[in-house]
Amino acid sequence: MCTMQSSYTREELLACSRGEMFGPGNSQLPAPNMLMMDRITIMNDDGGDFGLGYIEAELDIHPDLWFFACHFPGDPVMPGCLGLDALWQTLGFFLACSGGPGRGRALGVGEVKFTGQVLPTAKKVTYKIHMKRVVKRRLFMGIGDGYVEVDGRLIYEAKDLKVGLFTDTSGF
Repeated sequence: MCTMQSSYTREELLACSRGEMFGPGNSQLPAPNMLMMDRITIMNDDGGDFGLGYIEAELDIHPDLWFFACHFPGDPVMPGCLGLDALWQTLGFFLACSGGPGRGRALGVGEVKFTGQVLPTAKKVTYKIHMKRVVKRRLFMGIGDGYVEVDGRLIYEAKDLKVGLFTDTSGF
């Protein structure tokens, strides 16, 4: 089992996607191409706007990323749903590092606002999550507010992102 570190490298995130970080039957990040982060730069369990934890992850943008070729031909832009999924991935990783057993599943989001876009000319996307609630009972669940920035400019806000960890996903 992994203990919470303040940062994680791409190699560590890839080990998590292979199921090597948290043990069999526990959380995994998606594998590339669906892994939407290259590193976690900040993580703690007592920071953020609510004092319950904060995590920040980054994705390096390259013009040859797979989604630019198909979304949209001649008008390439990163799909907004991938940025939202990246926030869920980041929140789920925080929960797993908090000691939660089981596999992560997105449970919803209260409100999402898009005010910008990620183009192939961008350099870096940053995902930020301020934990609002962490439930450590039979259901291990986290609720947080998420923000996506491109090259330092806020472009998405997601209020009340929810992720749960489930030891049995057969009925989910």
